[in-house]
Amino acid sequence: MRRVSRTDSGTADGKRWTAPVVAGVAGGVAVLGFGGLYVAGLLLTGSDIAAGTKVRGVDLGGMSRAEARRALDRELGPDAAAPVVLRVGERSERLAPGALGLSLDTDATVERAARSGSDPLTAIGRLFASGDPDVRPVVGLDEKTARAALDRVGEKSGRAAREGSVTFEKGRAEAVDPVTGIALDADRSLDALRAAYPTAAGKPVELPVRTTQPRVGRQETDRALKEFARPAMSAPVILAVEGRRISVSPTLLGRHLTLKDDGRGRLTPRLDAKALLAAPALGGPLRQATPGPVEAKLRVDDGRVTVVEDGKPGRQVTEATLGKAVLPLLTGAGAAARTGEVATESVRPRLTRESVRELGITEQVSTFTVPFERAPYRTTNIGRAAELINGSVVLPDETWSFNRRVGERTKENGFVDGLMINNGVYEKAAGGGVSAVATTVFNAMFFAGVKPLEHGAHSFYIERYPEGREATVAWGSLDLRFANDTGRALYIQATATDTSVTVTFLGTGKYDEVKAVKGPRTNVKAPASRTGSGPKCEIQTPLEGFDVAVDRIFVKGGREVGRETIKTRYTPRDAVTCGA
Repeated sequence: MRRVSRTDSGTADGKRWTAPVVAGVAGGVAVLGFGGLYVAGLLLTGSDIAAGTKVRGVDLGGMSRAEARRALDRELGPDAAAPVVLRVGERSERLAPGALGLSLDTDATVERAARSGSDPLTAIGRLFASGDPDVRPVVGLDEKTARAALDRVGEKSGRAAREGSVTFEKGRAEAVDPVTGIALDADRSLDALRAAYPTAAGKPVELPVRTTQPRVGRQETDRALKEFARPAMSAPVILAVEGRRISVSPTLLGRHLTLKDDGRGRLTPRLDAKALLAAPALGGPLRQATPGPVEAKLRVDDGRVTVVEDGKPGRQVTEATLGKAVLPLLTGAGAAARTGEVATESVRPRLTRESVRELGITEQVSTFTVPFERAPYRTTNIGRAAELINGSVVLPDETWSFNRRVGERTKENGFVDGLMINNGVYEKAAGGGVSAVATTVFNAMFFAGVKPLEHGAHSFYIERYPEGREATVAWGSLDLRFANDTGRALYIQATATDTSVTVTFLGTGKYDEVKAVKGPRTNVKAPASRTGSGPKCEIQTPLEGFDVAVDRIFVKGGREVGRETIKTRYTPRDAVTCGA
C-alpha cells in the first residue's frame, strides 16, 4: 500500500503554503471584492453627478454638470445674494455678502459634487449608506474685506468688562453690578461664515465671541455694601479737634470716599483726605478749631517791600492725621463709636521777618485794579475771594491755582448768589461776580511776566474788562493757573472795596517791563435777539462778537527779549428779554 505524508502546513499533493503565498491569494480576493464593489457603486451613480448627491438640500443626483449648475443658481442663488444676518450675543446686523467678502463658486461646487461620486470609497459607501450624501458648497472669502466688516460689527456689538463697584451719592451707598465683557472672535468668525454661507433666508449666523469675566463680582459688592459702605453712610462721624466737636455728614464723606479693587478682586475703602480737608464744610470749622500759621504782613514803601507784622506759628490738621482718624470711625455703630480725636501739628509760617529777604520778596513786581458796579452780591463775593487769595505765597517753580486757593463758591464757603454767564446769557448762581477777581489776578500775572498754565475768557465781551486780557473761572471745569518761573518767591496781596478789586504781586521781577499791545477787532459778528423765561432769566443788552489778539512783550535791559500772542474769540452777546 502507498502511504501519503502530510504536515500541518502542507497540501494533499505535498506542496507547502508559505506566508507570501497566503498573502497573495488573500490580496487577490480582496482586490476582486473591492473592484466589484466599486463597479457596483459606479453603476449605482450613473451620470456626472452621483444619485442622491445634495448641496445644502438641493438634489443634484443624476444631473449633468450643466444641469447641476443651473439647479444651484436657481435654488441657492437667492440665498447667496441675500443679506447675511449676523448675530453677536443679543445684537443682530444685516450685511450684504459682498460687504463680508463672501461669494458662492457654483462651478467649483459642481466639480466637487461630481468628484465625490467618482471617488472609490465614496461610491462604495453609497452601497451601505442609509441617507443621501451632502456636499459642502465652495465658498469664496476675501479675508481682508471680511475682517474689516467684522471689526466694525465687533465695535458695535462688543462690550467692555465692568468691574463690580460701590458708589456713594447724596449720603447713600449703591452697588454697581459687574458686567461680563464681550469681544468678537474674528478668526473663529471667519470659519463660521465659511461654514454657514449661503444661509437660508433670515437664518442668523451666530458669530463666536470671547468673554472677559470681571474680577470684582456681585458677591464682593454685596460684601462691601454690608460690611463697610452702608455702615459708613449710616450716620455722621464726630471729630474732636482741640476741644471742639465737628460733625461730618454722610453726604460730605461720600463725596470723598471710594472703594477700590485691591488687585485681588476685593474692594477696600479709600478716603481722599486732601479733598475732604479742603472742603469748605469741614475746612472752615477746622480753621476755627486750629488757627493755622499767620504769614508776615507786608507793605510796599516807595517800591520796596517792608515787613509790617511778623509771622506767627499755628496748628493744623494734616491729610495723614485726618485720614487716620476718620476711616476707623466709618464702620462704628452709635455716636460713641463714631466719635474720634484728630491730632494736630504745629506749623511755622512761610513768611517771617527773617525769611522775606531770603525768599527774594523785595519789590512790587506788578499790580492791577478792576472796577465794578456796586451791588451787594458783588461786594460779598469779590471781597470773599480777595480775602482767600490775599497772603498767597508761591515758591519758585510752584503752580498757583485760583480754584484751589479760593475753593468752591458755596454758601458754606462765604459766597452768595449773583449773576454769572451760562450758555451765553446771564443767570443767577452762587459766586457770581468772582470773575472780576479772576480778571484782576490774570492781569497782575500778565504784567508780572510769569508763565500762564490755564485760563479762559468769558464767552462774550464785558465792557469793564480789557479786551483779550480777562479771565473767568468755573468750579470743576475751568481754572486760572500760573507757574512761578521767576526763580524767586512771589507774595500775592488782594484787597477789595465796594467798587473795585486790586491784586499785587511782590517778589523779584524777571523783566524790567512787560507791555501789552492789542490788535484791532476782526471777524465782527452782529448779535441776535431772543426771549428767555423762568426765575433765572435776566435782561441782557446786545453787543457784537469779535476776535482780538494781544501781544505780551517782555523787555529787559531796554530791549525786547520775548513776545507771545494771546488770541481771544468773543461770541455776540444777544439781546435778551424775559417773558412771563
